[in-house]
Amino acid sequence: MSIMPVDLAPVVAATARWLSHAYPSPWPGAFSAALVELQARQAVTVAAWLRYPTAIDAELLTIAGPGGADRLDWVGGLTVDSPPDTELAWRAWVDEVVASWAANLLTDPLLSAHAVAALARRTSGAGLPTRFRRLLDPDEQDRRASALLRHPDLVEPVADLHRVGLLDMLSESPHAAPAADAATRAAGH
Repeated sequence: MSIMPVDLAPVVAATARWLSHAYPSPWPGAFSAALVELQARQAVTVAAWLRYPTAIDAELLTIAGPGGADRLDWVGGLTVDSPPDTELAWRAWVDEVVASWAANLLTDPLLSAHAVAALARRTSGAGLPTRFRRLLDPDEQDRRASALLRHPDLVEPVADLHRVGLLDMLSESPHAAPAADAATRAAGH
């Protein structure tokens, strides 16, 4: 049973797709690409649930729209040459804040553990750590496939866009010491 509002599904799918295209696996093959997509999707799901915690938030997002991928392309140094209309459709559903938060979660294990714990407290989701295993405890294949996606220096321009908002939101939740530690580490970069 999913706790994600159905209205967030297009944002999660599009934002995870953007991250996995922006930071693809350095290893060829469908399996490596799938591992990158799974890790991106898990991080984006956590970020989206934290960013849009209620059905009303999800409905407002549907009305206002998430903003699209254009600024992320620019910040991430990606070149998108006149994509066909089918490409534009999914790109319109990319959420910049969610992508930034997901990038932070992918590159900081302590922060991702704190985010999943905060989400579990909000939703009474005791099984969430298992559900987000590839985000929280990637195995060797996961790490190898996602070397670019989880590389702090490579994703820093995207992660830095909205890091403060993520840290502020997590520091407002009970037991916020890991977020404070992450803020201290981020200030030292």
